[in-house]
Amino acid sequence: MCERSLATFEFWSGGRDRAVMLTYEEMEEVESALEDIYPDGMTDTELNDLFWFDFGFVCESIGLSYDEENDEVIRN
Repeated sequence: MCERSLATFEFWSGGRDRAVMLTYEEMEEVESALEDIYPDGMTDTELNDLFWFDFGFVCESIGLSYDEENDEVIRN
């Protein structure tokens, strides 16, 4: 992954729209999960695209759900 914290990563476009839905603590959890899932790291574009186009996966990686139709994170 990039060398900086996921919580301070500068997302763009749709990636940014999704990233702001998560709290700082949730972003830290996602960072930890992604380090396990992608041990060789990700490029900035891969990371941004993951948030933009597969935000449901991002949410699921930390036990949340994403309602794509209503564009909202569901915290149980």
